Amino acid sequence: MATDPRTIARWVEVHRLAVAGRQPEIARNVGDRVGRVWLRTSRFAAVEAMATATLTLGPDASPFHQRGWARSATGRPRPALEDYQQALTLYQQAGHRGNEAATLTSIGSVYNRLGDRQRALDHYHQALPITREVGDRAGEAVTLNNIGSVYDRLGDRQGALDYFDQALPIRREVGDRAGEATTLNNIGSVYDSLGDRQRALDHFRQALPITREVGDRAGEATTLNNIGHVYHSLGDRQRALDHFRQALPIQREVGDRAGEAVTLHNIGSVYHSLGDRQGALDHFRQALPIQREVGDRAGEAVTRYNIAMIHRAGGELDQAIRELEHVVDLDRQVDHPDLEADTAVLEQLRRQRAGERGSAGTAGP
Repeated sequence: MATDPRTIARWVEVHRLAVAGRQPEIARNVGDRVGRVWLRTSRFAAVEAMATATLTLGPDASPFHQRGWARSATGRPRPALEDYQQALTLYQQAGHRGNEAATLTSIGSVYNRLGDRQRALDHYHQALPITREVGDRAGEAVTLNNIGSVYDRLGDRQGALDYFDQALPIRREVGDRAGEATTLNNIGSVYDSLGDRQRALDHFRQALPITREVGDRAGEATTLNNIGHVYHSLGDRQRALDHFRQALPIQREVGDRAGEAVTLHNIGSVYHSLGDRQGALDHFRQALPIQREVGDRAGEAVTRYNIAMIHRAGGELDQAIRELEHVVDLDRQVDHPDLEADTAVLEQLRRQRAGERGSAGTAGP
């Protein structure tokens, strides 16, 4: 479908008239075509509204899937899962194997964001052979990319790179520019985790112009955020803040609540490294309720850990221990690789507090 704004505006009007005139076939066809364009350019609220209007004419898999995508992208995983499950059932009933695989992959992505890695992998591994069975190279690349993301979050960097390196040439082969940028971002993030900052920057800098070329505002913000993270790791606090502050308004513009929380956390981390305790706490505390809202338990654990370390440095052991108790609980929920280390810090602080109270109780006149 053409992406000229005037053409899209005409199709939007056709959709409105089709819904008003109770013409489901026209509304579904046009809604699907417009939704595909809008999803690529992060117009999530518009996609959700159009899909919801289409669904007033009766259940249909495509608007359920598109609305699930919009809701997932704007930090509402549970409603997204409900929509995806509806779409999955309808696609399976109709025998649409390719769409079934795409929906399984989408469900896996929601579980990955929720920290349920095993469920994520289960859905991806159901989707992958179907994409190959039906010859859906683009879908195969998406699924390979997403499996890599799970391995990255599990701390298996080489496993992650293996899957990303399978996905990238396929995305280039099929001309999926937005997907190419996503995989470049993911590879950059792995190198950042491995401490190879230059390779990380190289990949992020390849991704950024692609996101702008295709109008992927959410992807642009993610890339800006990733570049800022590298500069922070390199000790260039001002460049880090510059990139985070470019990312934040874009994330708010497109309704990317999960991304907004990540960027707020990252800004807090810069302030923390600059010794600005209050600036750090302010941004961490802005991130925390959003992380809870979107179900990002792993992200919430990291933010709470950082808040705990600020309290610890200030000698506020009770507050630090309360935060770390939450951290350890969240680590257990998502099977986080830092569970053992975080538990050790918590026990150390408990012993320190007990020692201080014991000293206070035996103090002389």
